[in-house]
Amino acid sequence: MGKRRFYIFNPQTLTYDPVRHSLWKKGWSVIRHLLLSAFLGAILLLVIYFFFGSPKERVLEYENARLESQYKLLSRRVDDIMVVLDDIKQRDNNLYRVILQAEPIADDVRNAGGNTARYDELLRMPDGELVASLTQKVDLLYRNLYVQNNSFDELVDLAYQQEDRIKHLPAIQPVSNKDLKHTASGYGWRVDPIYNTRKFHEGMDFSAAIGTPVYATGNAVVKETGWQQGYGNTIVLDHGYGYITRYAHLSQILVSKGQQVVRGENIGKVGNTGKSTGPHLHYEVIYKGQVQNPVNYYFMDLTPEEYDRMIQIAENQGRVMD
Repeated sequence: MGKRRFYIFNPQTLTYDPVRHSLWKKGWSVIRHLLLSAFLGAILLLVIYFFFGSPKERVLEYENARLESQYKLLSRRVDDIMVVLDDIKQRDNNLYRVILQAEPIADDVRNAGGNTARYDELLRMPDGELVASLTQKVDLLYRNLYVQNNSFDELVDLAYQQEDRIKHLPAIQPVSNKDLKHTASGYGWRVDPIYNTRKFHEGMDFSAAIGTPVYATGNAVVKETGWQQGYGNTIVLDHGYGYITRYAHLSQILVSKGQQVVRGENIGKVGNTGKSTGPHLHYEVIYKGQVQNPVNYYFMDLTPEEYDRMIQIAENQGRVMD
């Protein structure tokens, strides 16, 4: 079969002339098609690269987004832990250390330390601000936990040391008064029963029949016994640790100076001696030379409800009995 030939109409001669293709024209046509295809392919690759990214970049972007999400989640969890730790710090300073008479730990001690230079280095990392912020929080949490752990160790040691102190604290009522009916007058400004003028009442009065037992409110050594001006027959106990208690207007004294007594031991009997308007016990608590409100020292004897009732009864008594 012969080679196919192509013809083109010639309007001048009104005939069909054969079409002749030179090799150069054929080559240029091929090259032109190849260049056009390459150009279009390059444009397509650039569009895919800039708008969709390479597969490797897409993987990296996904990993970065996942890490950023994890950093933010950890940051929120650390914030939640710090809230709980702040509550523990408050109880440590305002309850545990107060009970055991230890100095509170200052915030600058709890938050001391920290290498700020390394935070500057972290800021130069990708997502550096987030990483540096989380690192600072974790470091602060670690320092606070370290100080708090040492504080608890210290408090445990103090608790063992304070076991004897707790036994000596004046922590019960000096007369049997479960129903609180013997509460006569409390600590504070009252009307003097003899001179009918306002004076500061430095103790608490318990009305009771003559002969009612009077109890030591904590382990102690008898410091003084006998008659005291205004107080009548009186017992003074030295509990150690800065605490002194006084029991006045007694009808009978059952202990002697230098004797050791324990909490709940019967040391005397209610009377009406000294400057008194009726049978009762006048009771005082003195700490480091300063008179205290005895109602704050009945924590081994009263429930919170009974404590509130006693305060109301004592406050409503306008006159003292001595």
